[in-house]
Amino acid sequence: MSSNNDLVIPTILSGGSGTRLWPLSNDQHPKQFLNLIGPMSMFQLTLDRCKQSELFDLPIVVGGTKHADLAEEQLTEIGAQAQAMILEPCARNTAPAIALAALACEKPNALMLVMPSDHLIKNIDAFQAAVTASLPIAKARWMVTFGVEPTAPETGYGYIEQGEQIIGSARSFSAKTFVEKPNLQNAEKMLDAGGFHWNAGIFLFRADVYLDAMKKHAPEMLAAVTGSMEKARRDGSRIFPDEDCFANAPSDSIDYAVMEKAEKVAVTPMRAEWSDVGSWDSLYEITQKDSDQNALTGSVGTMKSNRNLIHAKDVTVRTYGVEDLIIVAQDNEVMVIRRGESQHVKEIVDLALKDTE
Repeated sequence: MSSNNDLVIPTILSGGSGTRLWPLSNDQHPKQFLNLIGPMSMFQLTLDRCKQSELFDLPIVVGGTKHADLAEEQLTEIGAQAQAMILEPCARNTAPAIALAALACEKPNALMLVMPSDHLIKNIDAFQAAVTASLPIAKARWMVTFGVEPTAPETGYGYIEQGEQIIGSARSFSAKTFVEKPNLQNAEKMLDAGGFHWNAGIFLFRADVYLDAMKKHAPEMLAAVTGSMEKARRDGSRIFPDEDCFANAPSDSIDYAVMEKAEKVAVTPMRAEWSDVGSWDSLYEITQKDSDQNALTGSVGTMKSNRNLIHAKDVTVRTYGVEDLIIVAQDNEVMVIRRGESQHVKEIVDLALKDTE
């Protein structure tokens, strides 16, 4: 591992099954490893935005054991290398996962840039500028969140309200409140009021600062994770935390367990054209359209069809006279749902699982 304290360690969270993009995404091949918007997967795009050697160290990848080979294959495909791949023995949400990475850092004061591996950021320059601008306060023991300036009253995202501007920082503010996913009326009120940002789930902080905050606000979790790393098995760059210890960690997100309780939490707004690609509807919004506003992937033929998202893999889909549909066909699974209703995909997945029981 590098000993350069000025380099930021990208910490890539690659767990999760991504069932909201079923049937393309599933437990064996979740959305972060899919090529949804081009030749690279979301996981590879996350790695690619942190390849500048003057700013970033080699990444730490945290994910599930079942996807270890897939992750390594995709690292190799783009010529990337991880300094460590930590393989969770069971899912325990983001707070314990990040603690694993913090404990794996060679330098206690190493700067960690924590990122989900299944988000899209189109404006890389704006993203990196926000990270660079936040480095001084992160070094000064602030825990930085990155807020996306909202373009609509989204109800599917959490929000962060900014407080006072941090002294010595041109771009960062104290994080006044975290707001859970609001209803439409409250989302509209926040946009009208100003000073609220979508919570991108991206964080920058020192490893020791995160662990200190966890010791104060989630001691039981920290004890379990620490024990799992002390008893971890290592195989090259792969780290296998002890399952019995790690399973004792309470399952909780970094927001609930740490960020909403910690004292020195900052938000840095950014205009980076961010999306969590959390549904087929959000994928439609960010995908290039044809002249009929259809977003088409794979072997697809359309006639008199408008405003559809059609994703075909290893099969040909042809439509006539349909509008505002999401059609996903892969192998022996076909899903048809109206655009704007993709939040119900989980119900379809649950039904599909029952049918296979």
